[in-house]
Amino acid sequence: MTIHADGLVAIVIFYLLILFVGIWAAWKNKNSGVGDGGDRSESIMVGGRDIGLFVGGFTMTATWVGGGYINGTAEYVYLPDYGLAWAQAPFGYALSLVVGGLFFAKPMRSRGYVTMLDPFQQLYGKRMGGLLFIPALMGEIFWSAAILSALGATLSVIVDIDINMSVVISALIAIFYTLVGGLYSVAYTDVVQLFCIFVGLWISVPFAMSNPAVSDISVTAKETIYQSPWLGKIEPEDKWLWLDNFCLLMLGGIPWQVYFQRVLSASSATYAQVLSFLAAFGCLVMAVPSVLIGAIGASTDWNQTSYGSLAPKDKDQSDMILPIVLQHLCPPYVSFFGLGAVSAAVMSSADSSILSASSMFARNIYQLAFRQSASDSEIVWVMRITIFVFGALATAMALLTGSVYGLWYLSSDLVYVIIFPQLLSVLFVKGTNTYGSVAAYVVGLLLRIGGGEPYLKLPPFIYYPGWVTQEKVHHLTGDVEYFVQQRFPFKSVSMVASFLANVAVSYLTKYLFESGMLSHKYDFLDAVVSKHSKEIMDKATLVSNHDNIILSEMAPVNQVLGASIAGTFNTEILSDDGASSPEAFHNED
Repeated sequence: MTIHADGLVAIVIFYLLILFVGIWAAWKNKNSGVGDGGDRSESIMVGGRDIGLFVGGFTMTATWVGGGYINGTAEYVYLPDYGLAWAQAPFGYALSLVVGGLFFAKPMRSRGYVTMLDPFQQLYGKRMGGLLFIPALMGEIFWSAAILSALGATLSVIVDIDINMSVVISALIAIFYTLVGGLYSVAYTDVVQLFCIFVGLWISVPFAMSNPAVSDISVTAKETIYQSPWLGKIEPEDKWLWLDNFCLLMLGGIPWQVYFQRVLSASSATYAQVLSFLAAFGCLVMAVPSVLIGAIGASTDWNQTSYGSLAPKDKDQSDMILPIVLQHLCPPYVSFFGLGAVSAAVMSSADSSILSASSMFARNIYQLAFRQSASDSEIVWVMRITIFVFGALATAMALLTGSVYGLWYLSSDLVYVIIFPQLLSVLFVKGTNTYGSVAAYVVGLLLRIGGGEPYLKLPPFIYYPGWVTQEKVHHLTGDVEYFVQQRFPFKSVSMVASFLANVAVSYLTKYLFESGMLSHKYDFLDAVVSKHSKEIMDKATLVSNHDNIILSEMAPVNQVLGASIAGTFNTEILSDDGASSPEAFHNED
């Protein structure tokens, strides 16, 4: 196997740059957020709540713009049966950030939460918080695996090394600087990584487009030359499937810890909103070169290139179209620079997801559910261990993955169907309780799993209206694989059913217990009657200690909270009009 020395040198240079920035950021901010009674663990999770607009805008954009985003977008534009019409991620995730900024960023940041699971545990209790941690964790792991898979595929094209080795090396580097500096290292490396993606791709596009083997992409957009037009089209029978997937990206992109970690690290609630809007614009801008590269791939006579006579789609390599275009249609020095930059940059989402998963486990599972008396240094060590464990899990999944987009959609599915309706309920619907939350969880899970999952070869046991049997041909082996495609928008229907189940069951149980139709002794979850139960995180503070916001004061719904955790604080903290930053609170004191 040939090792391209120039490509290897480019990779090493970019990786060393990322590693240097990560370590420098950790050293520069080693005491940030720790003074004035702050905790080191919270500084790792939310960066001392002092992330500014510049770094914040870059890091929130880089959260979505990683390997899965740029490779997946190029892949779908290139695929003959899909095209630009089905490359939904750029607009889907951009709208997701806009909706998140308009409706979710302000209430979450102004209440001073530390993780996305805090409001769930506050209202529904630590056991329900643990259940909701499962789809949140799976989402982060699947997402990280998709990023690492894309990274491995890119590296294998550049230097002809084994994909498994490249994935492991890349994961180890991302895990190392995340271990060292937490959110600060992740945020500062995101700035460098996003710059690398932007420069690396835009330098490569003109060279690829001017290659003699490439036809005019404005012509191939509408006419069939080497394959069907890359603009693509949505068949009438697929319109509900398209809409279902788009809603999944738009609304399912909100309830992620990786997003709220940036929101909660902003210096104020208003900044959190602005960061979301900046990132939405950034996502669209960063998608342009990927779309162009996918279009170039669809407009290329591969027989005239060093790639070979068969097109990537005929070798089942459509998911690697971006690195293939850069490698075979650009001069060596350009392709090595572009691929080297992109390879180093696509770690930008994997590190964020690994940190997010470890933050939720250390705080919401270990500290608040099992070890409320745990010291700050103990929480820091738990975070470090879980960063390594979750990184290893994501790496293992990356070595077993199929399509980048497959893992991408799958990771959003669980979050969209289970967590999004619960987040709506906990923030905007008064009166929901743990019984409703459990019912919503079960209903959403059953309806979603019942529809099957072709990427996991999971057959459906619920056949929704309009289902069809499709076939997938593996070009290299000639094998034909049959799977059931659900054209009914069952994911969105599952999400809505989950939300309605939460509201309906919550109000029903409240009525049954309070009217006396059900005896109080049957309130085994202490969700309606047992208002003084110590089960719901007794004496636990859900926000930073130096903000002095007590758990029982933070939500408009407090029927499950005990008198033992009552407290007083400045009510302006929850005001949308007042300042939301920790610094403002200190000044008021």
